[in-house]
Amino acid sequence: MIDPSEILAQFSEQQVAGFLLVLGRISPLFLLAPLFSNKLVPMRARVIIGVALTIGIWPIASHAGTQHHIDLDGLSYGALMLKEILVGVVFSLVLACLFAALTTAGSVIDLVAGFSFGSLVDPVSGNNSTMLANLYAMFGVAVFIAIGGDSWTIQGLARTYDVVPLLSAPSIPTATAGVQMAFAGILPAALMVCAPVLLAIVLTDAALGVVTRVVPSLNVFSIGFSAKIAVGLTVMAASLPFVSGWIGDNLQRSVSDALHALKVA
Repeated sequence: MIDPSEILAQFSEQQVAGFLLVLGRISPLFLLAPLFSNKLVPMRARVIIGVALTIGIWPIASHAGTQHHIDLDGLSYGALMLKEILVGVVFSLVLACLFAALTTAGSVIDLVAGFSFGSLVDPVSGNNSTMLANLYAMFGVAVFIAIGGDSWTIQGLARTYDVVPLLSAPSIPTATAGVQMAFAGILPAALMVCAPVLLAIVLTDAALGVVTRVVPSLNVFSIGFSAKIAVGLTVMAASLPFVSGWIGDNLQRSVSDALHALKVA
């Protein structure tokens, strides 16, 4: 049986310290980033994947930038670890805004179509969510896997060491501005995704209003709810192929924006 202490004895303190710093940058990916933070993936599996990614990225991180000696002093090393976690959080938050836009688009449709009366638990995030918001989140995960979004995310994370090397500090104002821009773009992106469905439901409401004025004796409320649902679901199903293309384009843009948000101070 292999003794773990014998394996660790083959590595120097500098190598172990560098490995832990890389793990600190990767860890936020499994708490915030799409797919990697999926609640359906057991925590033990996420830990194993995180360690495996660290093993793969650590050689890239150790050769990126200028080689320096890692200060193993408690305070200095703690500051380095916090910096690594900050870089991982910025990168993951910018990517998470893409799925936040999808969920927001579903919530807007739920509110307009009337599905907001029922609230479910979103299996992706583990939070309370409405029906179509849940559907958009699951559809986003499916498209994310189909287009190889996980590989794009991992490649983007590896490229962060070219932007912010292991022993360099990121620019806080630049990182903050990048995250703010990503959050500010959630609602416009959500409206872009749900615009066809939203427009169809609004036109249906307008048509029902005209019918009410022309035929006052007709009980429009008895058919209005089901009509909005039928129109909304039909237009949503027709627009899903375009949403998948939107996800692919914006995923690449999100990775690029995450890298631009990271800059050495």
